[in-house]
Parts: sequence; C-alpha cells; structure tokens
Amino acid sequence: MSDEHEAMAFSSEERDQIINELAQLRQRRDRLAAAFEGDQDTVGDRGDAADALQRADDVAAIDDQIRRLNWLLDGGVAAAASPGRLPDGTELTVRFPADRVVRLRVVAVVEETPAGEQDTTLTADSPLGLALAGHHPGDTVSYSTPQGRQHVELLEVRYPS
Repeated sequence: MSDEHEAMAFSSEERDQIINELAQLRQRRDRLAAAFEGDQDTVGDRGDAADALQRADDVAAIDDQIRRLNWLLDGGVAAAASPGRLPDGTELTVRFPADRVVRLRVVAVVEETPAGEQDTTLTADSPLGLALAGHHPGDTVSYSTPQGRQHVELLEVRYPS
C-alpha cells in the first residue's frame, strides 16, 4: 500500500461519520431533485424560475460533495490522477429513464471512440461523465443537458486495471 493511500485511511468512527454524511446528502439531494422535477411541470414567474435554478444548483453542489466523499472513502485511488473524473477505460452500466440500460466505456477524447461505438462511449469531461465520477452502483445521478436536467441510475462501475 502506498504512503498516499495510507494517509487517506480513516478510523472506523471517521468512516462511519462520512457514511452517515453521505446518507444525509443523498436524502437531501433526492428531496431537492424531486422538487426540481416538480418545478419543470409548472409555469410561473421569474421568481419561480430563479428558485428552480437555485434548486438545480443545490443538487449539483450536493452531487459534487457526494463525489468527493465517495472518492475519499475509496482512498482517493479510483481516479488518482484527477479526482472528480473517471479514468480512461472505465466501464459503466447505467439505467436511463424508461428502464433503458446502457453499457458505456469512458474515453479521454472523442477521437479515441472506436468506429461504430459512438453510442456506447462517454468522455470523462462530458456532463454525464463528470456527474458519474465518484458515484457508486445504486446512486441516482442528475446532470444537465441542452434539453434540461436528466437523471440516470448507476448500476455498475468497473475501473481499468
């Protein structure tokens, strides 16, 4: 084990505190995400739109904190070179709305996408790639697209060896 990894070791009490904080963050995130989804169904004034934007920002900030805490619990090694990013070659299985399950492979740059695999590759710096970094199977992750806020459930993560 490297000195860097040992420096990230937590006592069982510290680990439990982080796990409890993660659970609270996930609950808060789910409540905010549900409120945000409700916002999209209503028509209101600019104040309502500002509130909805603030909730979306709050969800994104909570997602960032969840990623950071998961990264710490993993010993900071899952994406050691770039915390908050998925390493090149990571394989993910995600469930999109309407129960559409897709297996994706992370590539560093779009040009590395093999021919015919454009629908099954994901760049680490894409909105979805950034949103998935640091999450674990079972997490529901939201991310921004030109069509609005989207959600996926992370089913499986396999880091490159």
